[in-house]
Amino acid sequence: MQEISTKPYLLRALYEWCTDNGYTPHIAVRVDNRTRVPHQFVRDNEIVLNISFEATSQLQMGNDWIEFSARFSGKSHKIEVPVSNVLAIYARENGQGMAFPVDSAGGEATDSETDAEHLPAEEAGERVQAAVKPEAEGDKGTQANAPSEPEAQTDEDPRPDDDGAKGGRGHLKVVK
Repeated sequence: MQEISTKPYLLRALYEWCTDNGYTPHIAVRVDNRTRVPHQFVRDNEIVLNISFEATSQLQMGNDWIEFSARFSGKSHKIEVPVSNVLAIYARENGQGMAFPVDSAGGEATDSETDAEHLPAEEAGERVQAAVKPEAEGDKGTQANAPSEPEAQTDEDPRPDDDGAKGGRGHLKVVK
């Protein structure tokens, strides 16, 4: 019998941690031909999705798929994401969460401009970490389920913040 990956269990645990602490859970997803999302919001074969209770309907986080309904620009969409395509899960408010390597078994989405599928896990984690910086306080008025745009990574050296205390810079760990 093949052993089940720890990834879906970690995703569910971090989702629960976010909601228990009043944070808004987001997932960064690698989009390929198995992923069902509104393609007009996909950038570089990736999309960031708000999976909070307020932004989703009928959320199911199984061992193989994450499925829910969500509104994009006022229109309801059925979202289906293979767990294997989840790059990261994190809290929008502080960026704390976890990044994962992604092995893309399906074909790439057709609207991509880059081919990042062959990045080493460390580089993929760095790209995701750049995308999950906490939003500014003034951005809280945005639509609850609108995907956020990745921010550019700065050249400054990261500050040490190993204790995970609030107010520090969010960190993601690549799990293999």
